[in-house]
Parts: sequence; structure tokens; C-alpha cells
Amino acid sequence: MEYKKISELTTVVTGGTPSTSVAEYWDNGTIPWLQSGCCQNSDVNSTEKFITQAGYDNSSTRIMPKDTVMIALTGATAGKIGYLAFEACGNQSITGILPCESLNQRFLFYYLISQRPQILADCVGGAQAHISQGYVKNIEIPLYTLEEQKQIVEVLDKVTSVLTAREGELQKLDELVKARFVEMFGDPVLNEKGWPTKPLLEMGSCKNGMNFHYDDKGVEINCLGVGDFKDYSVITDTSALPTVSLNEMPSEEYLLKDDDIVFVRSNGNKALVGRSVAVYPSEIPTTFSGFCIRYRKTDDAVLIPYLLRVLKTDSIRIKMAGRGANIQNLNQQILGTLIIPIPPVELQNQFAEFCKQLDKSKVVVQKALDEAQLLFDCLMQLYFAK
Repeated sequence: MEYKKISELTTVVTGGTPSTSVAEYWDNGTIPWLQSGCCQNSDVNSTEKFITQAGYDNSSTRIMPKDTVMIALTGATAGKIGYLAFEACGNQSITGILPCESLNQRFLFYYLISQRPQILADCVGGAQAHISQGYVKNIEIPLYTLEEQKQIVEVLDKVTSVLTAREGELQKLDELVKARFVEMFGDPVLNEKGWPTKPLLEMGSCKNGMNFHYDDKGVEINCLGVGDFKDYSVITDTSALPTVSLNEMPSEEYLLKDDDIVFVRSNGNKALVGRSVAVYPSEIPTTFSGFCIRYRKTDDAVLIPYLLRVLKTDSIRIKMAGRGANIQNLNQQILGTLIIPIPPVELQNQFAEFCKQLDKSKVVVQKALDEAQLLFDCLMQLYFAK
């Protein structure tokens, strides 16, 4: 397969930012202006920020036409791709690869997504790793014919549409649970229905997870870590979790039991702090990492399916917002401030049964999503591996 650099095929532009201290550049702006966070390996259909013509004229930003393929240059989104669905300009952290006659832009979009691992490996800098416009210009593109590019895009678009549909189904199921919870119990902080309340830590106890050492060995055990939470509410097969090596089997307090709830205690991404899952390891020895907190209830007045949904509501998550500058933290003192409404157990049981049935549907949809993702990954490897 022959390759050519992007700069040999088309034009590459990088954006800029009008001075934020000049109101004339921003007030009542009508020109769409993007930031690098819009690049999420997906289509970019809208923006929240606009600049004026004066702002455009007095900055280095440049209009990118519809169908421009954008690549983020810095930070957490470095190397992520966006497909521009409308005419817009962007800031200095976005480079746009403009449409041309020799490239199908959707083909370029998928190809660059496949190359992100290499792009990340080539990033330079410390805390704010980045690539440059010059780097983007030198990325080499495989020279499929336009007809071959079109055929590849048609296949990948079909699989992408399946992925999008499955993700949408999961989101709708989650929204259904949220709506049912509010209908039955109301907001747990406002407690409009006037349920009796109890502090979370009066109904159970917490334990921070284990810290491991790279040279430990002798005992292999499954371990729940922050990376395993994903969007799960319940984890029933802990044998699928990663394993860690320890010098000896952990004590009972570090082994998870059925109905335990585990929180993300510490993470650089504040949005993850406070995320929670219920775990059911059964007889499989399973521990949890030091970046987590385990909660174990001791009060029969509250059921785990109900309590878990309370802990996932927006109002409670706000109360759990972590402290700290860079790495955000949740601690047992913060959990101790949470006051939980306690509706009748019969009502909690109704909700638990509702969640159980929806979880069965989610398992089916998640399996279909995983299979579609595997197919997509295999096709990307087939088409784009060098």
C-alpha cells in the first residue's frame, strides 16, 4: 500500500482565540467557534460559543467548511477526531484538515481514529502533552482509490449506526429507571414525600480499599478498580475483573460481599468521583483498590437497589462532589453527611423488581453493543493496520 502525507493531499489550518478581554469580539457573535473538547471521535453538530466578525478579523482563527476533519492538538483530547457537520472556526488547539478531491472525508475521519494510539505515543510535553500542525501535516494516509474509500466508509458507517443505536437503547433504559425512581420516591435531598430519614453511615460502614505493591506475589485475586466501573450499576461476575498479585490473602474487611456498594474515592476526573456500583461476587474472592471506598449496609430498613439509585441521583452526587485541586477525592466524612430517605420496604421491593427486569434488558443490549464494538475494531484493524 502506498502512502502520502496529508500536506501532499489537502490544506491544513489551525484556529485561534480572539482576545477574551474585548467584548466586541464576543458579544452577540454569530460565527460558530469551537474548542478542542468537541473532538470526541464523533460528528460535531453544534457549538455553544460564537464570535463576531471583528473577533474573527482580529485573531488567527480560520473558517473551516462543512466536512472538515478536525484533530485536537493538546491535553486530554489530544489526537481525538471530530467530523464537522457545519461551517465553523476553532481555537488554537484544533487543526482542521479541509476537504479535497482525492480524499473521502469520512474515510479520513475513520483512518485518523485508528491512528490515535500512535498519535498519543508521539505527543510531546509533560502535563500538557500535545502535537503540532506540522505533525498533522506529516501524518501519512493510505492511498486507496476513491471507490475503495467509499466502500470502506459504507461498511464502517453501518457498524457505527448500530453502535449508536445500542448506546441510545442503554441510555433510554437508564432514563426509564431514573423516571420511575422520581415517580415513586421523589428527589432524595428535597424529600418532597416526607419519608423518614437516616444518615448513610448509621445504616452501614465504610472501608477504603487496598494499596498494592508492584513486587507483591504469591496470591492472585480479582480486584475492582476505578477503570472497571464504566457505566455499570451492578457487577455480578467479578471473575471477569482484572487480577492483582498479593503476598497473602486479604483480611475479611478487604473482601467484597454480595450487596456491597463500592464508590470511586479518588480520580483525576472529578466526574468519576462518587460513581457507585453494587457488587455480587458470590464465592469468588474479590478485593477493591485504594482508589475506592466500600460501603456495607447493616440496616434492613433499606434495600440495595433503592439505596444505589439514591446514591446515583444528581442531587446526592452534588453533595458527594470531591475535594482537592488536581486529584479529586471522596472520603468517609463526606459520605457521613448524606441523609437517606427511607420509604416503606414494600415500595423499595417494587422498585427493586422493576430494576431487575430492566437489568435483564440492559444485559442483552450491552452484549449486542460489545459485539458491534468488537466488529468495528476488527474492521478498523483490517482496513488501516500498517
